[in-house]
Amino acid sequence: MLGWSLAPKRRLRIATERLLLRLPEHRDFRQWTALRASSAAFLMPWEPTWSTDHLTRRAFTTRVQWAVRAATQGTALPLFMVRQSDNALIGAITLDQIRRGPAQAATIGYWVGQPYARQGYMRETIRAVVNHGFTEMDLSRIEAACLPENTASRGVLERSGFKYEGVAQSYLQINGRWRNHVLYANLRMDRRGRTDAG
Repeated sequence: MLGWSLAPKRRLRIATERLLLRLPEHRDFRQWTALRASSAAFLMPWEPTWSTDHLTRRAFTTRVQWAVRAATQGTALPLFMVRQSDNALIGAITLDQIRRGPAQAATIGYWVGQPYARQGYMRETIRAVVNHGFTEMDLSRIEAACLPENTASRGVLERSGFKYEGVAQSYLQINGRWRNHVLYANLRMDRRGRTDAG
């Protein structure tokens, strides 16, 4: 299988032990904006600078429309993390930059709200999305990048089967500055054994 896309009418759901992973919906706006606003100081050091309208309904509507279009076209899979016990929105993960043909690769990016950090939710989510990418989307390689000092993100990647591959200079603008990132990858057929960051 060289291509994958979400049929427009299909409602993708990935269930984990505690979470439901699904596309964002317009009704998520209040929960999303409240969680992002209350977690701003926690998230901003690790993210691109937020636009002035980042938390507005209009920006969220655009986000939802992009998510549906990207999933339908097979270029990205943006998923919200919803806790099954109380339907709380706790974060998001995106399988992005899906590349087909010889590559069969994608990149993941993710965030979790501060109240839900360090409770194993992101590890649970990453493992489910990687499994979906390999088994349902026929990906061969899933990549991730994070700031060198982001020990929490590095730790969750390593505990989720990702292996360190190196450093990319001036990889992304984070919080208004070009920053180096450490690169990780998870391979469907990984025979590399353990690799440690230098």
